[in-house]
Amino acid sequence: MFVGGLDPPQPPGKNQDPFAVLSYRLREALLGQRKAAVWQPQKDKTFQVIIVDKDVRFPPRKLVPPEDPQYHAAHSPLSPLTPTSPLYPDGLIAPIWIRKHTTLVPSVYVVFMRIYESPQAARAPLEPSEADREREAEERRRDTELCADIAQRKRTTSERGVKLTVVLLASRKMLDEPSLDNRLTYIRRQSGLDPRAALFVLSPVSPSEVGDFVRSLQEALYEPAVEYYTNHSKRVRRKRNRHSQSAAAYSAPPIAGAAGARPLRPEGWTVRYEYKMACFAEFRGEDEVALKHYQDAYSNLLIMFGSTAILPPRTKRWAEAKVLADCISLKVCKLYLYNNEHSLALSHHNSHLRKFADFSRGWGIGEETFEFWSWLARQHRAFAELLEQGTRTTLKIPTHYNLGSSSVAAAAAAAQALDSGQRNVLELDAMRALGLNPLQALQHPGFYYYMAARCTERRRERYMSTTKAEEQANTTSPGFTNEKKVDHLALALELYTRSYELFKAHSPPTTQGHGRLTLWIAYRIAQTYFESGKFDMAVRFFERIAKTYRREKWDSLLQPLLSAWYSCAKQMGDTGLGVRLLFEMLGHGVRTQQGDESSTQADLMEILKSTAPEGPVVIESSETQPILDASVVFWKHNVIVNEATAFQLSIKAKPTVSLSALPFVSLIVHFSSDIPPVTVHHIASDTSEVAVIQRIDLGHVEIPFAQDDMKSKKVEGCLRWCPSGTIVFSGSISSDTPAVVKISKVILTLQEGAWKLEFPLHPSSDRHNVHPSWLSSADPIQFIPVRGEHHTSVSFHYRPHRVEVSLSHYAPAYLGEDFPIVIHVTNADDRDMEMIVDALLQPSEMDVADNFISLGDERSTSLVKAVPLGIISPGVSTSVTLYLSNAGAAYDRVVDISVQSRALSSTEPASPTSPGSPTAPAVVDRDETLRTLIVPTIDPIHAEQQVTYRRSSKDQLGLADLRTYEGDFWDDGNAGEAIVTTVIRCMAPSGISVESIKLTRQDVKRAKVLDCSIEQDQDDFLSEWLPGDEFCGRCRISLSNSDEDVSEETFDGPGKYEIFWRRILPEGTQGSLSVSRFPLPQLRPPTDGLVALLDIPPIAKLHVPFLLRLVIRNGHPSRAANVVIQLEIDSSDPIIVSGLRSGRIPIILPGAEETLVWKLIPIECGAVKIPRIKVMDRRKDIHSLASLEAEPDHEGEIVRIVDIRSDERMETSGEVPTWDGAGENQRDGNELSKTPSSPIILVLP
Repeated sequence: MFVGGLDPPQPPGKNQDPFAVLSYRLREALLGQRKAAVWQPQKDKTFQVIIVDKDVRFPPRKLVPPEDPQYHAAHSPLSPLTPTSPLYPDGLIAPIWIRKHTTLVPSVYVVFMRIYESPQAARAPLEPSEADREREAEERRRDTELCADIAQRKRTTSERGVKLTVVLLASRKMLDEPSLDNRLTYIRRQSGLDPRAALFVLSPVSPSEVGDFVRSLQEALYEPAVEYYTNHSKRVRRKRNRHSQSAAAYSAPPIAGAAGARPLRPEGWTVRYEYKMACFAEFRGEDEVALKHYQDAYSNLLIMFGSTAILPPRTKRWAEAKVLADCISLKVCKLYLYNNEHSLALSHHNSHLRKFADFSRGWGIGEETFEFWSWLARQHRAFAELLEQGTRTTLKIPTHYNLGSSSVAAAAAAAQALDSGQRNVLELDAMRALGLNPLQALQHPGFYYYMAARCTERRRERYMSTTKAEEQANTTSPGFTNEKKVDHLALALELYTRSYELFKAHSPPTTQGHGRLTLWIAYRIAQTYFESGKFDMAVRFFERIAKTYRREKWDSLLQPLLSAWYSCAKQMGDTGLGVRLLFEMLGHGVRTQQGDESSTQADLMEILKSTAPEGPVVIESSETQPILDASVVFWKHNVIVNEATAFQLSIKAKPTVSLSALPFVSLIVHFSSDIPPVTVHHIASDTSEVAVIQRIDLGHVEIPFAQDDMKSKKVEGCLRWCPSGTIVFSGSISSDTPAVVKISKVILTLQEGAWKLEFPLHPSSDRHNVHPSWLSSADPIQFIPVRGEHHTSVSFHYRPHRVEVSLSHYAPAYLGEDFPIVIHVTNADDRDMEMIVDALLQPSEMDVADNFISLGDERSTSLVKAVPLGIISPGVSTSVTLYLSNAGAAYDRVVDISVQSRALSSTEPASPTSPGSPTAPAVVDRDETLRTLIVPTIDPIHAEQQVTYRRSSKDQLGLADLRTYEGDFWDDGNAGEAIVTTVIRCMAPSGISVESIKLTRQDVKRAKVLDCSIEQDQDDFLSEWLPGDEFCGRCRISLSNSDEDVSEETFDGPGKYEIFWRRILPEGTQGSLSVSRFPLPQLRPPTDGLVALLDIPPIAKLHVPFLLRLVIRNGHPSRAANVVIQLEIDSSDPIIVSGLRSGRIPIILPGAEETLVWKLIPIECGAVKIPRIKVMDRRKDIHSLASLEAEPDHEGEIVRIVDIRSDERMETSGEVPTWDGAGENQRDGNELSKTPSSPIILVLP
């Protein structure tokens, strides 16, 4: 978008013209809309705005003016058909064509102009209108001039197809004028502006309103701009179609004045047209269309490059086409990345490199030329810069991490579970889950900067080799001349630095592996600094990199780094750093000169002889590789005090470097446990050559008794090593007190002139991959490999105590008893022993109650500690009994028993073991014997209980009875009784002796014990019970009513059985008294609704009257009962009845009862049935009303009649028959008694 008519920017002042302020704000708002950038994936309706002069001129479309008759046949100034064109006669696309459409020719031209405003003069309301007519004439004249100016610009933009939009600036007062609309209509018509989005009016407004106006202006002009580029694409497409139709019959005529010049081939015209349509589509924001045209242009370029007749190598057009192909390839990659198609972008980038690498080999500029590596470096750098531009805004680089084994297994299992159709759909995803092709994994920009830097290094190498060839040939090619101007090292350093920064920015802190590549790039930066002569910068990088390489043991990377680092130190003249680096190089076996194993030590000796240090130097090798590998082997790991064991310290040299010339003067071996060190002084060998295997005897080493005895032992030997040479320092060691002894460090001292260097060696360090071995024979030399993990130390300890511990008990243990476990301890040693016992009861998740162990006076649920057994002489035995109290569930108990012994020696140490540490505790000769016992536990007595319930036959008290309000009143009128039957079975394998059994009563709110059969027959239970013996007891419990609804309430039983018993031991004796408790079961009495209780005597006498009593009790909590009774008597019945035959009793309220009595006289002997009694309840509930219409003669519900002589019920439901009073069997949910069809009474004469 071109914008004209805005004055040059001037900061707004206090008294400045409001239109000048508006012009300044418009410039700021327009220029801030959209900046030209490489990465612009956004598709919002914004323009790239260029501020131009109001009288801007566009470049001509053709060389001749439109009035010329040859205008239609003429061509563009940039056309290959124009002789003055830079593309004449066979060029493709000039860069100025892109500049023309991005900066010289707009799609929309917006011009800001002032509309004329007449000065407002004060006049009377009745003054003549002559002034108005003059004002209107002046406005019309000014508007006509404005229209002419606009029309002139309109003709200019119409020739290019550019949309012209005019924005008239007017004051706010002008906007309120009635004549404004007419003036605007006149201006639009006279100037020839389009009726839509061509004329706007703007007055001085606030900055926010200026922004809104700019956004609305761009939205209004977006479609005309898109249409402008669409028309361009249509025009180019028509040319392409016409060209493709005539391409077959096209023959290029000779061009006058251009002998030998060839016109552009049809493939070139196709590339030209496709490229133009791609650019116009990209301007419109149609990325998919642009991608298609770019791909077509690229494909035709490949065809052209495939033929040297079309594009001869190393020509001007060939170079232009090569640059164009690189640009198009980058465009294709960018459009792929816009759509987040990372794999396609990377694939095209790799394909472009591969294809043009093949072309380059055919052109004679393959990998052996610096031109090839220069081109390849530019491609990687351009791709990296594209990715870097994208990652700053919207591009997200995918992360590539290895999947765990569980994820891979889950993906494979899911793939097998799917059917064939789904498996084909998810096949690609399954393969991606199992692996990733690195060529299809898009990396972050740092990786491609790194590739560009590596290509630059190759470019420099080829350039250096070409330099020698050019010097020998005494000729210089144009390309070589340009290459001389390139600073390859500075270019590589820039690329490495950018790659290093991006690698650090994109490396996640929790992912392993990325940091090592970052360090490698840092190493390449340091190497480049070194080659550039910037040694101080190289040393700074080497120091940081070497720390990580040492810590992570990357020796293969550290070795070349040390060589370059030493070269830098040598150039800088830093002798201290050079000495340290040379010793580290000796440790890694690095030579300063290849092929000379003595080169490293020769350089070191040269420095030592020619310089002097500031003080003693210690070469610490805790993280670095030492110059010598040290390993130690103790022949035995566990040794009894006062016994000696042999040891060997082996110090071996590297196989690739020689140390024979280094003047080592001493070696000090330091032991742990306050053992004085052993010093080995160097003496020259009798022979001139250093032996491969040497042996130096250190003698016997022992821990001193007193501080005065701590004297260093001195030994002499040859301290020179040849390549792969080994010196074995052998000796023996002993101690009279327990201790762990190892060789803590070995200090090797080198002295030459003013230099004195110390090298600490750590034999037990894991840094060195040294396989330990034992020198078993010096002549012939024979080593024994040592296997195991404890060869680096020796442990001195006292002789184990010979203490015998045995356990005796009678398993299994019974719940409720104190189970005795006898611990027998025998001193089989030759010394007096002071012993104590610890016992630990292992916890278990199955415990529902506490278990106890007791030993002596100590009792605990887990640990009983330090129970003394006293001093036991040799050959003497003692015993102690551990009691295990078991409760809860029956399962195996685990008990750990520890017998700790302390030897009472006649020579007890009076001083600490370490004389140098007076605060250390004295070492005591202690030992421990452990035993683990698993005790199976069972329940010796098993009890099964069953509860039945009986209804009460007592009369219920009325609501007004005052006895119910007394505190100690026991109301059992409706609750009844509970009968608890208990079957006790003996489960103890050895049997038990029962001494007492009783029922302990407990206070319960709603129940109390009436009587118990065990209390009456207790003597029958007191005897010895054998396995399988069973005893039964019956307990009768009275139940009380509750004021609340307790139909679902459960309460505890009013007591518990306690059985006191003793275990019968195999010898016939009895164990300790134990008790087992069995509480009465919880009670939950069932409830009744409406029921009839029949009370008759079981026996009667002939002709003697007896009473039949029927109690109708309503136990329903809320419903009354309407009861009708019928007594059916037949003339053949053996009983005469006196009483109610049929009738209705009063309404029975909830919780009330009614009693009916009949007098019966038997007239026959034997089992006599009483007459049939039928009780009906005619009161219907809501659920029964629906069935009344279906059964109009329904008499009511039958009320069950219960014979209280055999009344028993349970808590749980069961189908048991009851009597319905009419001679029919009826099922009740919890009745136990099987009542016959009619109750029977026995009549005696």
